[in-house]
Amino acid sequence: MLLAALGAALLTARLGVWQVSRAHEKEALQATLEQRGEAPPLAQAALAREPAEAALQHYRRVTLRGRWAEERTVFLANRQMNGRPGFVVVTPLVLADGGAVLVQRGWVPRDAADPTRLPVLPRAAAPVELVGLIAPPPARWVQLGEESPGAIRQNLDLDSFSRETGLALRPLSVLQLEAPGAAADGLERQWPRPAVDVHKHYGYAFQWFALAGLITILYVWFQLVRPRLRRQV
Repeated sequence: MLLAALGAALLTARLGVWQVSRAHEKEALQATLEQRGEAPPLAQAALAREPAEAALQHYRRVTLRGRWAEERTVFLANRQMNGRPGFVVVTPLVLADGGAVLVQRGWVPRDAADPTRLPVLPRAAAPVELVGLIAPPPARWVQLGEESPGAIRQNLDLDSFSRETGLALRPLSVLQLEAPGAAADGLERQWPRPAVDVHKHYGYAFQWFALAGLITILYVWFQLVRPRLRRQV
């Protein structure tokens, strides 16, 4: 019983320590993301061309100049902003210095009467200049069956879309930000901050430490204190 209780208490305590270390890692990641967001905008020429390099640029601001490949615009369905269902509008931007980058231009609400009706976006004069946040490609949602190649899609795979369009897409996307003085295009851009779930790990750590303490208390009570009380009676 002593070995079993000791092993269980040590195991649960170790799991609690691991969860605390995970929380510290997430806190360090949050600090890194905040530092990147406050850094000066990245020059277009420095935009990553390899996935490993792109990961180090996530959530840095970047200034882009090019032209929209508007005929390649995709509306990602079942995306929410401020609790409302709608579409995230995604368009490749062909860069002035070569290549292209997938830009998440903004969000539009879904037509309640006809969910397949798409908004008409104003055509932008070339060249386009915008400021955005470098981000991973659009998040994937669960889907049934193969993705259709139409304008409305559930998900967008970067490599497949690059082959489909013939564009040399960079291994990232850019969340377009509001620019002072820019013409209104009807898109909303209240992008959520990246979540790192630090409090979740502290909650798990508390549960593991509490379980370790409970195992210790139960062992002491049933194996040490209670037998001694019985002998005294």
